[in-house]
Amino acid sequence: MQASATTTPVIQPGLQTWKLYVYAVLILVVAELIGSVAFKMGPGKVVLLPMVWALIMGAVIGSLQSKMGPLALTQPLQFRAAAILQPALLLFVAKLGLMVGSSLPKIIGAGWALVFQEFGHFVGTIVIGLPLALLLGIKREAIGATFSVGREPSLAIIGERYGMNSPEGRGVLAEYITGTLFGAVFIAIFAGFITSLNIFHPVALAMGAGVGSGSMMAAAAGAIAAQQTPEMAKDVATFAAASNLITTTIGTYFTLFISLPLAVWGYRVLEPIIGRTTSSSSTAADDKLHEQTHTEVADLNLAGRIGAWVFAGVLTIIANWIAYKVAPLESIGCIVIMIGAVLVGDLLCNLTGKKIPAVCWVTLVAMFLTSPACPWAESIAAITGKINFLAVITPMLTFAGLSIAKDIPAFRKLGWRIVLVSFAANAG
Repeated sequence: MQASATTTPVIQPGLQTWKLYVYAVLILVVAELIGSVAFKMGPGKVVLLPMVWALIMGAVIGSLQSKMGPLALTQPLQFRAAAILQPALLLFVAKLGLMVGSSLPKIIGAGWALVFQEFGHFVGTIVIGLPLALLLGIKREAIGATFSVGREPSLAIIGERYGMNSPEGRGVLAEYITGTLFGAVFIAIFAGFITSLNIFHPVALAMGAGVGSGSMMAAAAGAIAAQQTPEMAKDVATFAAASNLITTTIGTYFTLFISLPLAVWGYRVLEPIIGRTTSSSSTAADDKLHEQTHTEVADLNLAGRIGAWVFAGVLTIIANWIAYKVAPLESIGCIVIMIGAVLVGDLLCNLTGKKIPAVCWVTLVAMFLTSPACPWAESIAAITGKINFLAVITPMLTFAGLSIAKDIPAFRKLGWRIVLVSFAANAG
């Protein structure tokens, strides 16, 4: 993929990636040593997990690049971290798939509950986010910002329908950047707080965690699972993964044909009633803002993707060792199986012309390995059970933290109002 001449730094194969890897290891170790921190907030409590510390530390290091001299995490390195994050997330998807496969009877038993959950994922964002956006003076940007949680499929839908320089395009882009910068942190804190109130069943919250974003789903599921028994924590991860898979696959069509038309209709009805005009109401095209924020990251080749999987696997082994006291040698078998599932899924994705996303292929391959249809399912489940799924999350959010500082200048231009709207949509 050819990078833009004005926006994307050229990512050379010989870039100082060693510096990125050293930072990733240090951040992961410190985050896991800090561990979980809980404190009371009203009737509930907030639980800050190691993945939150990893995300925050990565963002801070990236934002201090002008003050760190030769130790600086430069913008090209931040783009490299983003390029590594994309394939590394598949490792987490594989772990969830391995857990789902052995729990298929429970998932099938949930039946229509998982399908119905899609209404919450997309309609909930509109019900809560759209009125708030209009009250804050946001105009048609509110449509793009609230018709979904604003991940990659949403960018494509709005870009094709309205264009990225349209008000709707700026809205979905703002939602995307807010989710990238703060989504995982916010959803982890919010999900942990809601869980502590004991209002909803943990499995229902797990279904709500599958919003179609790997990092946000991981953060929410981790916060929910951290407050459960080991057996319930496994169910939380399983149902969150199943819900996320449904959102990733059929959710795109749900967004296109149901939630986007609903957001447009809601805007037409509510804007004359509660809409306000403020400094954020401008709908003039802002090409410069678009160039600064809608940056494409070059895909890694197969060797680069394998390297990302292996390094993420090493970080997972370290996290599992520190947090759950499992010796590294006992975890290697699980990592090998996870990387194998990811590799097969990645190859199937490319063989089918990428018509079906790699995340779906990886999930299906991993699910098969521990499902009743696989003759070695019991042995594979025993091996892959050596690694706690929470240990896979922290490495993913470490790379997310190391990559997000590059978006801060563009994010500042979007204003605080869109941050509140984004949080409201994600809460929905």
